[in-house]
Amino acid sequence: MTSRFTVLTLFPEIFDSFVGCSLLGRSIEAGGVSLERIDIRGFSTDRHRSVDDAPYGGGAGMVLMPGPVVAAMEAAPSGHRILLSPQGRRLDQALVEQLAGYDSLVLVCGRYEGFDERIRSFVDDEVSLGDFVLNGGEVAAMAIIEAIVRLRESTMGNPASSVEESFGSGLLEYPQYTRPREYRGMVVPEVLTGGNHAEIARFRREQSLLRTAIRRPDLIETADLTDEDRLFLDLAREGDADG
Repeated sequence: MTSRFTVLTLFPEIFDSFVGCSLLGRSIEAGGVSLERIDIRGFSTDRHRSVDDAPYGGGAGMVLMPGPVVAAMEAAPSGHRILLSPQGRRLDQALVEQLAGYDSLVLVCGRYEGFDERIRSFVDDEVSLGDFVLNGGEVAAMAIIEAIVRLRESTMGNPASSVEESFGSGLLEYPQYTRPREYRGMVVPEVLTGGNHAEIARFRREQSLLRTAIRRPDLIETADLTDEDRLFLDLAREGDADG
């Protein structure tokens, strides 16, 4: 499980509050996780501390130069180097679990209009949060770090939580309720208050299946379903058709 994160960024201060908060802060304090921030601008070689330049061939915006970025990577601790870019593999729970298998991750955050193409020759992987563009890779780096840290049992109040929540089982999480039992006319399902653990487990599984089928049908296609699960979904679809 990853225990060391190194973030290469032009704005290391963005991570100040992130480092001190919640699960990550407790993991760092306990000594199970370390997070180092390296300022790419510190590896500029001119008096203006330049890290970007206009692209060859023309075009809007500025592009990060290879020199400072590669020098920052080479100064970082060894680890699996990840370029955070809209062109990368889309982050999902399966990819989080794969990345968590590395002892050390080096996360390279872009800015401006992107990276000089030659920078890609010095990384091991390229990851994206999705099909949209951010101002930089810092938010993506935080997402990867938090998702991996959540997998560590030492940071979880209940280790089962990481399995039961959305995507942990390949399905969306079932609906959750707490007190009060009734709120503005909406009542907690009776099965959850009866104390029958087998019935509760069945209810939650069925709700998870229904919610996934409605909201993310693409996940149903790849989920590990039992024959009972498939029968339940078939009956639910028939009920919708009859209704």
